[in-house]
Amino acid sequence: MNWQLLKTGRSSGHFNMDFDFNLAHTCKPNEAFFRLYQWQPYCISLGANQNYDDINIAKANRDNLEVVKRPTGGRAILHAEEITYSVVMPINRLTPKEIYEKISSALIKGLELYNPLLADSELEKLQPNFPQILKQPSGVLCFGSTAKNEVKFAGKKIIGSAQRKLNNVVLQHGSILCGKFHRNLVNYINSDEETKRTLELELNQKTIEIETILNEHVDYEKLEESLVKGFEDQWKIRFS
Repeated sequence: MNWQLLKTGRSSGHFNMDFDFNLAHTCKPNEAFFRLYQWQPYCISLGANQNYDDINIAKANRDNLEVVKRPTGGRAILHAEEITYSVVMPINRLTPKEIYEKISSALIKGLELYNPLLADSELEKLQPNFPQILKQPSGVLCFGSTAKNEVKFAGKKIIGSAQRKLNNVVLQHGSILCGKFHRNLVNYINSDEETKRTLELELNQKTIEIETILNEHVDYEKLEESLVKGFEDQWKIRFS
């Protein structure tokens, strides 16, 4: 397998989602990709099956936030102070579930390489009842719950991921939370003020960021280098 590393920097939400989608559609049987990127301007992304009505798009536009759909599932995320990863690879020896777990384990290794204090990051072992969760107010938020094999720290979600199978190719991407700005998502949810306060409380209780854990600003370049090394170590590969 020829693994390629792509660092595409800061781009718009439409560019980022189209890039991942096109990678998945053009991926050859003997190649795979690990991509790291960020968002400019900040962007709210919705899961492929989520309704735009969940978001106050007019307010988002006034605040210079883009709103896009992801090609994968899941719920709303405010992409801001984060590093986003994507993996595109053909399905051969590993099942999609095994790929998901192995990617998450590689990300944990990258966090540990960035700072040993992050070594306590771990995989979620339980799968929540998503049909039930989606009926609750927090069901609109990706970071309102943690799926099996997503990455958490001290019981709180630090990396949110989503996966989709396209023919014989897997596309998986996710947000590695660095700063707290993502919590402002509740300000753009179409809901009453009481529900927004509940959602804000849930985000504060269920999510955590690298800067919160370390009490210092993230060195994004160092973090990217650590994630790359962690991915190479876990997958026993070297990027071309």
